[in-house]
Amino acid sequence: MIDFVPLEYYYPIFMNGTLIIVLFTLLHTAVLKINDPRNISFINVIGFLMLVFLIFYIGLRPVSGRYFVDMRTYATHFEHYRTGGEVISKKDVFFHYFMKFSSQIMSVHSFFLICATVYLYPMYRVSKAFFHKYWFYSFLLLVVSLSFWTYGVNGIRNGMATSLFLMAISFKDRKLWTFAFFILASLFHRTLLLPIGAYLLTLFYNDPKSYLKFWLVAIPLSIVLGGFWTSLFTALGFADDRLGAYLSSQENSGFRFDFLIYSASAVVTGWYFIYKKGFKDLTYYHLYNTYLITNAFWILVIRANFSNRFAYLSWFMMAVVIIYPFLVSSIQRQNLKIGRVIFCYAAFTYFMTYVYYG
Repeated sequence: MIDFVPLEYYYPIFMNGTLIIVLFTLLHTAVLKINDPRNISFINVIGFLMLVFLIFYIGLRPVSGRYFVDMRTYATHFEHYRTGGEVISKKDVFFHYFMKFSSQIMSVHSFFLICATVYLYPMYRVSKAFFHKYWFYSFLLLVVSLSFWTYGVNGIRNGMATSLFLMAISFKDRKLWTFAFFILASLFHRTLLLPIGAYLLTLFYNDPKSYLKFWLVAIPLSIVLGGFWTSLFTALGFADDRLGAYLSSQENSGFRFDFLIYSASAVVTGWYFIYKKGFKDLTYYHLYNTYLITNAFWILVIRANFSNRFAYLSWFMMAVVIIYPFLVSSIQRQNLKIGRVIFCYAAFTYFMTYVYYG
């Protein structure tokens, strides 16, 4: 357990530490070409060190409900199972059986270390599978995403489930492994059935233009008929009890134009490369279309209480959707543009954390 860092400094250390890495990366992209051996050496060394450090930094943090919110609940459940308690959940029971099994052979800190590994390793794996020796750029963008810290230390089960989805798509043409990890992701958190279903749909129909129109139409439909969609998805019994409660709650957060603008950054990026630059890549089409479908669903229920939990079902893959065409397509001053994208993306997270939310 890492107990020499005051709890109130855990997140600031993470935020400022990643900002320093982003600035060093920006410097390298400004002075070196992407295929320069010195650049490749830098990004692979710093990437590996960052992966290992974050696994231990997040995984061995002290148990705290004040600073890590739901972590205390997970620890309480772990102790219940350690003392012989029965499984206390009837939904998403796989995770609870996993926790119960773990409680018999390891400490609670080892359990959270495994959770951190499951959360972070697939981010490395999907970046490596798609971008090979340039994997660090994708991994860094995932780490500096707005929701990264929250789902690593608070919404742990949901974060692990979305990472297992990334693990699934990292196998690309190895369909058996992809479907196996899809099943595992849905067993960890049933809300993953939405992005899984969206991805499977793209295997049969993979036209970005149609899905982009669907995403655009979802905006006026939500503005005009927001309550209808919320009631409809509630009646359908979407996801688990807690998400159903968020949908049916009397509280209304209003139409979140700020979140919509944030989500649109990935949409605009894909539109620009596909339709302005003629970027043709079937794998990217799958990713982009999956994002459009899941994000459109969130737009329809954008007024729901805690709608950010629905948004995360698309946001967790936003970084890959944005960085993919910059790394795979041929563009002038490629490395510099990648550095600028990473800096702007990280700067937005920094702004939202310390200015917007204060």
